[in-house]
Amino acid sequence: LGYGDLGVFGHPLIKTPRLDALASEGLKLTSFYASAPVCSASRYSLLTGRYSIRGGITGALMPESTQGLGAGETTIADVLKAAGYRTGMVGKWHLGEFPIYPEYHPARHGFDFFFGVPHSNDMKDFALYRDMECLSPDFTKMERLTGLYTEEALRFIRAAAGQPFFLYFAHTFPHQPLYASERFRGRSRAGRYGDTVEEIDWSVGELMRALAELGLADDTLVIFTSDNGPWYNGSPGGLRGRKGQSYEGGFRIPMIAHWPRRIPAGRVCHAPAMNIDWFPTCLALAGLAPPADRVIDGRDILPLLTGETEESPHDCLYFYHNYELEAVRMGDWKYIPNINTGVWPMFMDKHWRSASSKQKPFLYNLRTDPAESYNLRDGHADVVARLEAARRAWEAAMKVNPGGWLTR
Repeated sequence: LGYGDLGVFGHPLIKTPRLDALASEGLKLTSFYASAPVCSASRYSLLTGRYSIRGGITGALMPESTQGLGAGETTIADVLKAAGYRTGMVGKWHLGEFPIYPEYHPARHGFDFFFGVPHSNDMKDFALYRDMECLSPDFTKMERLTGLYTEEALRFIRAAAGQPFFLYFAHTFPHQPLYASERFRGRSRAGRYGDTVEEIDWSVGELMRALAELGLADDTLVIFTSDNGPWYNGSPGGLRGRKGQSYEGGFRIPMIAHWPRRIPAGRVCHAPAMNIDWFPTCLALAGLAPPADRVIDGRDILPLLTGETEESPHDCLYFYHNYELEAVRMGDWKYIPNINTGVWPMFMDKHWRSASSKQKPFLYNLRTDPAESYNLRDGHADVVARLEAARRAWEAAMKVNPGGWLTR
């Protein structure tokens, strides 16, 4: 889902009234990032609070991959479950082929309940699971997915309503190939892609209605975001680049937070933050300390959510393409020493390292030029030096302790 694919983020064709209302009653973050421009790596970071390079998951895992979310990792669900929360996961997992490797199943990573699929819907053996039970080894009725996911999410919420709960709901769409139910098919002015987004908007509305009926809406933090920018369908909202790229369009994503008890209505925050921040933020909200035996790259962003501060807790944010650090953001500045220019899944361009060596590095001021159109390198040698020093220091630290595991 691209940065510009929602009405509240400026889309003129796709209608998302429920998400727009969620933002008007809560908070919209305009400089929020995925930790990676593809799904598996981004999901790793969301759940663990760590850059995906620490776990060795740097791309989108294929069904034949032996990689997955390792047994030594700690997820939001692991910690919250131990603290008495009921934990559930609905939708696309994509953190290891648990039909082959049971240690990658969501149940092994803190989730009491799972309903969903192991990977993307363009991959073979698209099976549908409830907990450990395979309901369909090759699920083909994809137009039903959003509705089925929503039914299961509602069932989980209602069953868990008597205790604290954490639900991770990861919609399959708008990943390709695109499917929408008969009710939404052909409804959007943005084609089938728009149909899927409008059906997700309906799904969010159903969950919010259930929370209201249960008397939980004011006391539940609801977060809506994406795992990366759009492929060759979808809108990056005027930003440069798309899925798979380290330009803003590949990493910057829509982010809405709704919590009437704590978040003032109608807030807009421009401070940079990233999906690695949800791990320490959720733990802090539950009164829990993060694990002390590993590096947690995320920061508690509750002060940003509530308006206590408008300053990012990060000195720098780092943008990886697979194992290569391609960009660094520090304040308003974005520094790109090298970049792959191909858009996932159609990698047709060569690496700019050889193709445009005279033009690099690239330096953009994202406050004045969010579309990354004008390289300001030549007039800001001091900024380039500062960001290059930050890049070198980060990479040196990662070489010393790449996995981020600490010794007590």
